[in-house]
Amino acid sequence: MSKFTDQHYLKTDQYKDSSNLDARVEIHRRFSTNSYGWFNWLFDILLKLPANTKILELGCGHGLIWKENANRIPAGWDVFLSDLSAGMLDSAWRNLVVTGRNYKFKEIDAQEIPFADETFDAVIANHMLYHVPDRPKAIAEIKRVLKTGGHFFATTVGDSHLKEITNWFRQIHKSEVWDSFANLFTLENGLGQLKPFFPNVTLSRYEDNLHVTELEPLIAYFRSGIRAGKLLEDEFTKIKTDLKKELKEKGKIFITKDSGLFEAIK
Repeated sequence: MSKFTDQHYLKTDQYKDSSNLDARVEIHRRFSTNSYGWFNWLFDILLKLPANTKILELGCGHGLIWKENANRIPAGWDVFLSDLSAGMLDSAWRNLVVTGRNYKFKEIDAQEIPFADETFDAVIANHMLYHVPDRPKAIAEIKRVLKTGGHFFATTVGDSHLKEITNWFRQIHKSEVWDSFANLFTLENGLGQLKPFFPNVTLSRYEDNLHVTELEPLIAYFRSGIRAGKLLEDEFTKIKTDLKKELKEKGKIFITKDSGLFEAIK
């Protein structure tokens, strides 16, 4: 089984706490060319939901959607935050307890959602479906717990997302097949996975790239990823040397981003 869908590994290693995810979010926060911000863009879409809405987020991570938009959340929204990892839920609770809102937290496997049929007006899966071993089962569960007319928001990335990083890995560690980390559920293949369950699906893309002007946050990003364990220390040194040279010559390192959102209606 790939580490990307190995639930034991995800719970006990990659997402045992929020440190790896924090490192990855940081590079986007500091070096994205779109100053509006992913979380603002995503929340603009969520705000089409009614003032009194019951929401379930699957794979909430450290809860930054809600932290970054704390002052924009309608008072009537009833929000359940869930994650496969208890450590990530703890990070979310720590980030959100200071907001004073009554969030509910629950450890949930998206393949077996412990709520009755037609419980929620909306379900959110933000950059997480590519970690689910049995996506058809999870999508069926999401449809089951959604009310008729309810909205499912599934964000992910495209095939070209961070392609420069993938190419650097390919150049340094030639014996490994380096696919996109999200190739199991992307902007290109996600529609085909959702359509059997949700005939009404639309796709919106978020325009952005990275202009990285400091080396250490980029190296921290590399080390935070699932694929980092496949690289030897001298291979990390080679990547760092090459990128240091590029940064000196160009003043910035360009990295492609391609993110977006599927919105499905039951």
